Amino acid sequence: MALHLVAVGRLRPCFRDAADLYLERLQRFVPVTEREVRDAGRAGNAVAQQREEAERLRAAIPRSARTVALDLDGTPWSSEQLATRLAQWREPGRDTAFVVGGATGLDAVLLEGADERWSLGPLTLPHELARVLVAEQLYRAATILAGQPYHKAG
Repeated sequence: MALHLVAVGRLRPCFRDAADLYLERLQRFVPVTEREVRDAGRAGNAVAQQREEAERLRAAIPRSARTVALDLDGTPWSSEQLATRLAQWREPGRDTAFVVGGATGLDAVLLEGADERWSLGPLTLPHELARVLVAEQLYRAATILAGQPYHKAG
């Protein structure tokens, strides 16, 4: 099984450095790739932007991958619950793609088609920071599964 972080837009340097730190650490436990798709800022309105970005995101998600869409209305998981899910997803060996939208969020059709919807909580977060948090939480979940204390894993 491999993990895929599929997201809209490029990260600014401060966010890029943080995401890279966690993705590199995560790579020690599970193969992980990151795919960025271009945002659709010139699409005219938020709905058109979401629709255009959804097409790009779908094209970037590996065909057979389970999809976990980041969504404010999704299910919030603790780090331990995410670790449990990661272990369950690992069993059949199927890749898992975590999908992070852009500034306007994810298209409703994409959300409905996702296998699962994960909420990072009720806070409204910049999409760049949300992507860093996803990478960090996946790394944390991997350390939990490996029985490593988080503070000593880096």
